[in-house]
Amino acid sequence: MASTTSSDRSADSGIYVRDTVETTAKLLIVGPFGVGKTTLIGTVSEIEPLRTEEVMTQAGALVDDLRGVEDKRTTTVAMDFGRLTLSPDLVLYLFGAPGQRRFNQVAPVWQQLAHGAYGALVLADTRRLDASFDAMEMVERHGLPYAVALNSFPDAPHFPDDELREALDLKPGTPLVSCDARDRASAARALIALVRHVHTYHQEHLP
Repeated sequence: MASTTSSDRSADSGIYVRDTVETTAKLLIVGPFGVGKTTLIGTVSEIEPLRTEEVMTQAGALVDDLRGVEDKRTTTVAMDFGRLTLSPDLVLYLFGAPGQRRFNQVAPVWQQLAHGAYGALVLADTRRLDASFDAMEMVERHGLPYAVALNSFPDAPHFPDDELREALDLKPGTPLVSCDARDRASAARALIALVRHVHTYHQEHLP
């Protein structure tokens, strides 16, 4: 399954979907606060992404986990949205969920975002793996197949895959990949891994 190149991006920058598209898939991009969800969607989206970022307040800083992202100044307060034509006949609609724990506790937010979703990409940070547990729990609670993508940060430690899988308590078939949310090709590869996984999952779980 081929990803869209940077030259294709300018050609697809209009609001319309190609006439060749036969399948669309809604995917969630989830993970803890400051892990790179907004960045990833903005990097791969072929349309101007919808962002609902607001400047962080002192009150928010008191309740949000700023480990590893102490310099972050804005935060998603509703969702991010982007679109990626992954192949001539397949389009992905990407919905980024807020990362703060306080939003995970608001059931309607997740119910609306998860409704009709094909699967989820959980972004994680090896500097604070435990921060990903809430998002993974919400994805599993809504019955969504998912892949985990370790976003690249300059000071992030590296661990063997088997240790990471154990720390995240991943099932054997759950993909674990690395990506750089700032790099279009790298981010697209993570999404391709997710699409392949959820396609297999749904084929195996057909009624």
